[in-house]
Amino acid sequence: MAGLDETTKTPTEIRLHQKSRILELTFDDGQRFELSYEFLRVYTPSAEARGHAPGQEVLPVGKRDVCIERVEAVGNYAIRPVFSDGHESGLYSWDLLYNLGAHRDELWQAYVDRLQREGGSRDPAACPTPLVKTSSGCGNR
Repeated sequence: MAGLDETTKTPTEIRLHQKSRILELTFDDGQRFELSYEFLRVYTPSAEARGHAPGQEVLPVGKRDVCIERVEAVGNYAIRPVFSDGHESGLYSWDLLYNLGAHRDELWQAYVDRLQREGGSRDPAACPTPLVKTSSGCGNR
């Protein structure tokens, strides 16, 4: 199971910064990452967003102002953020969080590029519904 072997880096500190909307993580190897709430929401590992098969991914749009209301521990291997848009089904394992932190800049750029290609927006008022992978415009399913 993810997050449970001897090579897994584990967080020694997890902090929510509500004003800046940043989740700060410090891992046992000394690495420290700052991940925006929007970034975490966009890269949720939930099947609802990732789909159950290739091609079923949903492009999350309108998440610029999303907040994390609380974070719940899941055993000794993950957290489950509860987002202000009602999303709470993503389990973020230690491995996933470390990977998101280590590759934050590239992942963010890939998301911004995809938004641009598919006509999406980070702003809630501009795109109230998610885009599926094959959509061509804001709000289309």
